[in-house]
Amino acid sequence: MTHGRQQGAIWHPSPNVNARRGGALPDIVVLHHTAMASAEVALQRLCDPEPPECLSPVSCHYLIGEAGQIWQMVDEADRGWHAGVGQWGDVTDVNSRSVGIELANSGSVPFAEAQMARLEWLLPQILQRWDIPAERVIGHSDMAPLRKFDPGARFDWRRLALRGLSVWPDETAEHEADFFESLQRFGYPELAEDAPEDGLLRAFRLRFRPWAEGPENPQDRIVAGDLARRFPVRAG
Repeated sequence: MTHGRQQGAIWHPSPNVNARRGGALPDIVVLHHTAMASAEVALQRLCDPEPPECLSPVSCHYLIGEAGQIWQMVDEADRGWHAGVGQWGDVTDVNSRSVGIELANSGSVPFAEAQMARLEWLLPQILQRWDIPAERVIGHSDMAPLRKFDPGARFDWRRLALRGLSVWPDETAEHEADFFESLQRFGYPELAEDAPEDGLLRAFRLRFRPWAEGPENPQDRIVAGDLARRFPVRAG
């Protein structure tokens, strides 16, 4: 790593960058999928200072292609524009506190093995550099549950957790807890009173129970309670 640039990544700087606000340092990693035709198309979008009308300039620290190629567009010390409006725990300016990683994928197909292996190569280096715990590796849909779906139901969070690069619920847990209180203790944002609560349920299931359907059920409460007990962001 030299001047915030990852050895082994292709340096492809984006103009869409600024300084982290208030002297903040990264303590979150946010994973995304691109939902675009190819990694190269996504790379162009992430480096476009004047996108088409109605679109805002965006960027990310890293983009990983399907074949495992990796581009770095923003120095880790700088603020990429990947997270947008959202919250994790008490962090509301997620861009100033995070490193963003885009994975070239439509969101509807499994993530390629070469791509996952490259992510597993990159993540430990980021976590070590900034002393970020595994529970602060999150999805875009976790911090913005009412408007984002990525990295989606096909992303293998359990695989990352088995490598110590994220977290997964204890599959032997049995104790139910209040579902929404548990989600907020774990880190999910507290929604406005008029916001639909099923958006939080959808985001939670996208990551931890993508096969589940229907209204909130006891297993949702068990899983959420286990995560909140073991990895609390907020005090219970």
